[in-house]
Amino acid sequence: MGHRILMLGAGYAGLTAARRLGTLLRGTDAEIVLVNDRTDFVERLRLHQVAAGQDLPRYELAELLRGTGVRRHCARVESVDVDRRTVTADGEPLAYDTLVYGLGSSGAPMPDAEHVWSAASPVSAMRLRGRLTRAAAGERVLVVGGGLTGLEVAAEIAEARPELSVALATSGGLGDRLVPGARAHLRKGFARLGIEVFEGVRVERFTEAGAILADGSVVAADIAIGATGFAPNPIAAASGLEVDGRGQVVVDAAMRSVSHPEVFAIGDAALAPGPGDRPLRMSCSSGMPTGWLAAGHLAAAIAGRRPPTLRVRYFHQTISLGRRDAVVQFVTADDRPRRAYLTGPVAVRYKEALCRVAVWSFAHDLPAGRRGTAAAQRVPGV
Repeated sequence: MGHRILMLGAGYAGLTAARRLGTLLRGTDAEIVLVNDRTDFVERLRLHQVAAGQDLPRYELAELLRGTGVRRHCARVESVDVDRRTVTADGEPLAYDTLVYGLGSSGAPMPDAEHVWSAASPVSAMRLRGRLTRAAAGERVLVVGGGLTGLEVAAEIAEARPELSVALATSGGLGDRLVPGARAHLRKGFARLGIEVFEGVRVERFTEAGAILADGSVVAADIAIGATGFAPNPIAAASGLEVDGRGQVVVDAAMRSVSHPEVFAIGDAALAPGPGDRPLRMSCSSGMPTGWLAAGHLAAAIAGRRPPTLRVRYFHQTISLGRRDAVVQFVTADDRPRRAYLTGPVAVRYKEALCRVAVWSFAHDLPAGRRGTAAAQRVPGV
């Protein structure tokens, strides 16, 4: 019986790892099984478009992985037992010799969640889409969170539904991680879209009337949307793997669990070392290179191949301001803003190209190059 590799999750990191493993282990007796609860790939980068009412292309995993030898198993993962080396999915135990854990993350929990909508998953984005479809002219939409996701959700809804009143609340400043020119363009874009901005405020809780701030004041909202970050899937923390306080699996430079070497963790599921001795931030773009790294090191261990000599670095952050405007902020290897940036139609084309190349690469096993805000770069030794 060959070496059995069980892969969990078919997001950006999981698909990158699956495609790469299929290439590197072709001709060996290794068995690669990809477990995912959907038969299609979700473009998480575009869920704000889904929420705003846009229909996106459907990419079937069968087509993306055609010819790789990777076997797909459609089921929802319920638990992982690292001592017995089994995964339970839809009640069925699945054994493994090596596990590649890439279940990723979901929207960070919000207080009074029954009053808060989200666009962090396909299901929640479709629910929000339904609510927005029913919204009457003049209803007030409040997006809470000034990160990339919050900015894109607010802008997309404001452009698609100009008859609604859209606002954004952030604990920092609007676009405060951008250089002055890029930040000024972001502010002009929000003003053009009619988005009201509340800066330096902290939301304590939600009610049917809207958001209650730390000072007790109320920001009225008919539809409150949480976009305050992401939280890792809790399955890893319950598995026995060593995790950090957030529940991310602690890994080494090869994406291998420091407590269970037969487990690799990738993408948002992993607490991975990044440039400047800082952990990689949760993002699909940094997730793709971690999938590439894990696949390369795993194939080296199984088939005696040379391990990859790669490191992960950042190149840019991209922000859509609807379908006709965007900001691209170029950054240093350790994710600090550089002076260079793009705005307007050229930034729209730039961001759109990144999204399309990411999906295209799943069917072509491209190296982990400049696909997103992070990429793998060849260096001497790991």
